[in-house]
Amino acid sequence: MVALVGSVIILAGIVELLRRRQLAEKYSVLWLVVGILLLVFTAFPGLLTSLSAALGVAVPTNLMFFVGILFLVGVVLHLSWEVSRLENETRKLAEDLAILQLEVSQQKRENVAE
Repeated sequence: MVALVGSVIILAGIVELLRRRQLAEKYSVLWLVVGILLLVFTAFPGLLTSLSAALGVAVPTNLMFFVGILFLVGVVLHLSWEVSRLENETRKLAEDLAILQLEVSQQKRENVAE
């Protein structure tokens, strides 16, 4: 019962982050699916046992941890890609800003010289 309440609280937290627009839309579906799966596996614990038996995994918890680790590795890989992309964009913006500042300072010197 405690796990079920915890799952509902986690799902409600995800929905609240979405409602407040604190979670980007591109991640919203992913986290909603995770929250719903967590709720389903908490409400029906036999489902995880059946799934692990069908996949040939001896202990259902091992399947849960394996899938969780794969999920987290995927999230970390995606976020690393996003950080790299944003670093490149930030570098380009800094270069563009430096060029604009140089042009403005040259324009000021030309106006003073006239």
